[in-house]
Amino acid sequence: MSAPLIGRLVVVGVGLIGGSFAAALRRAGQVGEIVGVGRSADSKREALELGLIDRAESDWAAALAGADLVLLAMPVGQMEAVMSAMLPHLPAHTVVTDAGSTKGDVVAAARSCFGERVGQFVPGHPIAGAEKSGPQAARADLYERRRVVLTPLAENGGAAIELVRQAWLACGALLTVTTPEHHDRWLASVSHLPHLLSFALVSELAARPNAEEIFNLAGGGFRDFTRIAASHPEMWRDIFFANREALLTELSAYETELARYRALIESGDAARLEALIGTAREARTAWAQRQG
Repeated sequence: MSAPLIGRLVVVGVGLIGGSFAAALRRAGQVGEIVGVGRSADSKREALELGLIDRAESDWAAALAGADLVLLAMPVGQMEAVMSAMLPHLPAHTVVTDAGSTKGDVVAAARSCFGERVGQFVPGHPIAGAEKSGPQAARADLYERRRVVLTPLAENGGAAIELVRQAWLACGALLTVTTPEHHDRWLASVSHLPHLLSFALVSELAARPNAEEIFNLAGGGFRDFTRIAASHPEMWRDIFFANREALLTELSAYETELARYRALIESGDAARLEALIGTAREARTAWAQRQG
């Protein structure tokens, strides 16, 4: 039997994303030992009990010794501090990647912390989150046929990129390669803005005096639109600030489109409103068909 792709994997943040990465690689037979690192003792204990990791460490030197690959799977606001803490103990051969939902800020943090060693860091982002979090939410099939975006740096060697690429392929993912800048503009429109809108709708309704009555009357449409409002607050706070400029640009465009819908409703222009809704319906249907 051939050796696994990754002899020793270190997962920093053993929740949904990190835990699922570990579980997928273990199921594929492409990892030897999995070491978990995180700020929550409860999460590390739960990850051990669930078999997501083989051992938990709080000491960086012990965690990183002999590591082939490190996945940083914590909120993007923690990246710089974690990178700074781990770097003095990071072996020269170890490749580091991340699962952050923004790339510009993470790359800037990596350049600041890693310095001349930034070639060891291959930025990435699995677009496969869920509203649930924590080790108990992890599943080995989370990344099957889900998009993972890599944004390699000029300093990355081919072997480092290939290790990260093969790891995600072993998880069943579909890979896209682009730049950090393009990634952040793209995700602002199709991920960050929808989350903001979902949070805003729920928080506005929840603040009303008759909130309980409103929620009791909510049906499938409300459930589908607001599912992502149950997502991790700290993670999304960090994403909104990290991708502030692109998100604000998308929010302005959305406000303009809302104003167009409002004007048609106020003027009673049924034909143009129906046409606008029809265009949106066609675009949504075509996207869903491409997804299979």
